[in-house]
This record gives sequence, C-alpha cells and structure tokens, in this order.
Amino acid sequence: MKEKLKEHIEKTISISDDEFTFIVSHFTFENYKKNDFLIQEGEHVNHCYYVISGLLKLIFNDKNGKQHIVSFAMEDWWESDFSAYFKQTKSNMSLQCIEDTCVYSISFKNYQKLSTELPKMERFFLLKSHSGHIASQQRILSFLNSNAKERYEQLLNQYPSLLQRVPKTLLASYLGVSRETLSRFSS
Repeated sequence: MKEKLKEHIEKTISISDDEFTFIVSHFTFENYKKNDFLIQEGEHVNHCYYVISGLLKLIFNDKNGKQHIVSFAMEDWWESDFSAYFKQTKSNMSLQCIEDTCVYSISFKNYQKLSTELPKMERFFLLKSHSGHIASQQRILSFLNSNAKERYEQLLNQYPSLLQRVPKTLLASYLGVSRETLSRFSS
C-alpha cells in the first residue's frame, strides 16, 4: 500500500527513499467498510484522505433534507471537506464510503509539519490543490453550459469506470437529474 502512495507522489515530484520514509510517517493507513463515514456533517474536520482503493462520495444535505453529491473519489484521488479542513472548522458535508475503502489520511497538523519540513511536499500539495480547483471549476461550468444529457456524456467520457461502480441514484444526484431521467440517458 505504501508503494501506491509513493508512486502517486512521484507522478508530481521526485523523492528519495529516505524522503518517502519521512513522508509516509506523517500519514495513517485506514480501512473503512461500505457505508462508513470518514467525515460527518457538523464534526470538526482534521483529516484529508488519499484513496488507495475503494470509492467515496462527498455529500451535502440542503435545508430541505435533500442529499446532493458534491463529488466522488476513487483510487488515486484526494478528498475531504477542504474548506473545513484548511479553516479547521466543522464540516457542512459528509464523506461516506460507497465501497469498502482503504485510505491514507493526513491530519492538518501533519500536513503543515510535512509542508514546512520538506518544501517539495508543499509544492506537491499545491499542485494537487490546483488540479482539484480546476476540476471544480470545470464541473461548475458544465452545470452552467451543458444540459443534463451532455453532463452525463461528459462524465461517461471522462470517468467510464465510475459509471460502472456508482449506483444510478447517486449518479443522478451528482448530475442534478432524477433517477428516471438518468435511466433515459443510459438506455
């Protein structure tokens, strides 16, 4: 499992074996079962998660109790309620397993320590943040510029394996359509 984390980091920055030993000492390996929560709405967020295996959903419940899927996170992706993580506040979202999931978590304290003591990791985290920010903006633009069928086709083209792993009800929520509408797209 450590090797997957190392390979992931080395896609962005070069690190020595000694540096990786130092890096991984700041992370905790964790296993979760399907339906377990890594973050629950209203709780203080102290960890960010790198997915080794499995699938997560970041959920926002609106004031009417309707559940919205903000994002999915599968292998080789990072996830958290980033606003709450970086501001060290309580979450207004929940992070839940769709499948049994293995992650490496890093506390905010260890994130800061690692970034300070090994500046190339600060660069790594910055580049990962840029990628996440770009993906979020693309999703927003997709909602502004595309109809539901086009958003479905974009998702199918961009993440075909995700559509095989996520129940249609959750995909519909992510795309902002009803389950019935999604069924018409996929038939």
